Amino acid sequence: MNITSKTSAASPLRVVVIGGGFGGLETARKLRKSPVQVTLIDRRNFHLFQPLLYQVATAGLSPANIATPLRYIVRRQKNCEVLLADVTGFDPDRRRVILRDGEITYDILVLAAGASHSYFGHDEWAPLAPGLKTIEQATEIRRRIFMAFEMAERASDPQVRQELLTFAIIGGGPTGVELAGALAEIAHHTLTHDFRHINPNEARIMLIEAGPSVLGPYPPALRDRAAEKIRSLGIEILTEHRVIDIQPGEITIQSGDATVRLRTRTVLWGAGVQANPLAKGLAEATGVEIDRAGRITVQPDLTIANHRDIFVIGDIACCMDAHGKPLPGLAPVAMQQGQFVARQIASLVHGRAPEPAFHYRDPGTMATIGRSMAVAQIGQRQFCGYFAWLLWLFVHLMQIVQFENRLLVLLQWMWNYVTHNRSARLITQVPEEPAGTQTDQH
Repeated sequence: MNITSKTSAASPLRVVVIGGGFGGLETARKLRKSPVQVTLIDRRNFHLFQPLLYQVATAGLSPANIATPLRYIVRRQKNCEVLLADVTGFDPDRRRVILRDGEITYDILVLAAGASHSYFGHDEWAPLAPGLKTIEQATEIRRRIFMAFEMAERASDPQVRQELLTFAIIGGGPTGVELAGALAEIAHHTLTHDFRHINPNEARIMLIEAGPSVLGPYPPALRDRAAEKIRSLGIEILTEHRVIDIQPGEITIQSGDATVRLRTRTVLWGAGVQANPLAKGLAEATGVEIDRAGRITVQPDLTIANHRDIFVIGDIACCMDAHGKPLPGLAPVAMQQGQFVARQIASLVHGRAPEPAFHYRDPGTMATIGRSMAVAQIGQRQFCGYFAWLLWLFVHLMQIVQFENRLLVLLQWMWNYVTHNRSARLITQVPEEPAGTQTDQH
């Protein structure tokens, strides 16, 4: 695009950012002092702090604690407007974004639409094994967890009761580990005295991972220590076990040549990532490539081939690190990419030479296992246990956008730590159970 001719015109450069997640929001906010007009488009009216979504799913926090309205975040940024709209396509030749109810023009487009879970070609499993990417999925998981205990309380058949108290979590990455650890605390502490006919401590929690170990990206020593901590919570770890089928009340897993069927009424999905379908739409419109996960292959400066006016960032982008490996789908990656894109746009507007390539500065990775337990790697230093847990708390608390939410989350964490209570144990929807899953009543 001809930036020089555009910036010399009376109207400011039009920057359209699709997605109000970490990358898109960071891009918009960092452009607040630039002479551009930013339009932030999202299907939702809020920014969601996804790293704490598992705590909503396990009743540690309420949805409002980790979500902030986008309009509130940019309310003082005069050069930014928010549109609640559904993007359906792209017209790069005319520089237009197609909406379900219209279209909007751009000079520079930033696609930061995120990703969802991949069921590896088995999308029919989604209703039986919900993932954890949205508020709705988190509250559905919360409903299923606590309904399982409620239904077990009323079940007279021991076999049915055991199935209801068996929880299978697919995927041994951070999401799966965090869900398993929180679920163990619910069973062994939160609900200990709440029921009269069942003992929640008898809940069976299985963490199923297709790879050789949980928390695969972490160093071997840290993975081993994490696995030891996980098992100490009473969680079964099944590594090198691949899920090959999910049916109501049953999952089938395979390890080598052996196949095992496990009876369970609650299956939670934390494995695999698939880019937002908008990636495919943009790829078809521009002729760029997408990888197996549906992510768009980007240039070193985060633009796409033959379209210098289109940036793709965050989980929807396939961006290589200095070693030629794709960067992980983490919040720090998306935020740093958003900052980089904002600098690129500011440089173009002011006539400065843009940076030739994006370089990720790894601040470290961490995952919480359970109460007072976490793992963290910062540079060459590794931590496991209480200190890593405190570090995890501090980092996640400071990354929450809204100060009021930081305060509310801190107070809730303190109360949960002292009392073992999870005050958001609400079953807000009780749909009819599928055939064959009803319990006997006392």
